[in-house]
Parts: sequence; C-alpha cells; structure tokens
Amino acid sequence: MKAIIGLGNPGLRYAQTRHNVGFRVVDRLAEQLGWRWNDRRAQALLASGTIDSENVLLAKPETYMNNSGLAVAALARWFKLAPADLLIICDDLDLPLGRIRLRAQGSAGGHHGLESIIAHLHTQQFPRLRIGIGRPVNPRMETIDFVLGNVTAEERIVLAAAEERAAEAALAFIREGIEVAMNRYNTIPRPAQPDQQQQPTIPEEH
Repeated sequence: MKAIIGLGNPGLRYAQTRHNVGFRVVDRLAEQLGWRWNDRRAQALLASGTIDSENVLLAKPETYMNNSGLAVAALARWFKLAPADLLIICDDLDLPLGRIRLRAQGSAGGHHGLESIIAHLHTQQFPRLRIGIGRPVNPRMETIDFVLGNVTAEERIVLAAAEERAAEAALAFIREGIEVAMNRYNTIPRPAQPDQQQQPTIPEEH
C-alpha cells in the first residue's frame, strides 16, 4: 500500500488559500479516480482504492497544518506504511508560482507541516511533492498572512495547471516510482508553440 497525503487546513475558510494546494491536489485525484471521501481515521479524512493492483490511500489530515505529523504518523502506524510509501504534497514559498518539485527525502525547508511530519516520523526520508506559491510582492507582508490568503484570479489559473501536473506526478509515483516521477516532472514544462512546428527534413543531394 502507498499513501498520497495532501497538507492543508480543514474547513471552507481555508479551501482556496495558498497553504491548501496539497488538499486541492488530492481532491483532484479523488475526483479523477472516482473515489469518495468516506472514511475518517487517525485524525484524517480518507479515500481509497486500487491503482494498477496497488492499494492506494488518499488522505487529508484534519490536525491543521502545523500538526500534520500527528495524523501522518498515526496513518503510517495504522496501515503499516514505511516512510518511502508516503508522498506528502504541500506548498512551497521558495519555488516560483506554479513550479512543482519532487524529492525522495530532505529537510523541511522551513515548512511547518513538513517539520511536524519529520518530528513524528523521526526521519526525513519520505517523498514529498512541493508546489510553488512564490513569495508576496509586498516585502512587508507577513508570511502567515500570505500563505493563509486566498489566491488571486491570476494565481488561480497558474495554480490550477500546477495542481493538475502535481496530480499526474503523484500517479507516476504510484505506478513507476519516485525516481521516474522526479525525472519526468522536475523539468519546467514548456508551452506549445504552434508557429515553430518542426519542418520536414529535406534529403541532401549527393
């Protein structure tokens, strides 16, 4: 079994905030897979099913962001999951808006949700998928106000595309493993340019 765990804060008040991109990605996955959020266990809302014969759990901790580790560790114990079987999805202030980055392990990088998970799992060696939210344009704006603020209409377009790409990356993690997913999705996606289509090759005369 593997688990894809989106981080965020429960409740409608936080649903469209920058901090809740992790929740939105697992919501997107549940919708795509036709799974229902019909179970609560270990302080988390759960949906589950099978992907290519692999039992998969989607989870949204209900402990609030800074205590995410309470739910993640409890889920790992209940379902007997190793850290390598977890994929944690969260926001990242230090990535440009809309960029995604997969890592097999690493530090929290200042993210309180990841700090809590590391503290409760007693290891940094678990996969994580970060989604860039950028930093506030106004340097005087407090970080907490920024991450708990609702995304703008312009940001919503960029983040929706990033959340879709993150959902694809999460499925690649399940089906093909972290290394393949990293190689495929850590590159910067390039928009299609129809005016630069490949020209037909003209054979050289000899």
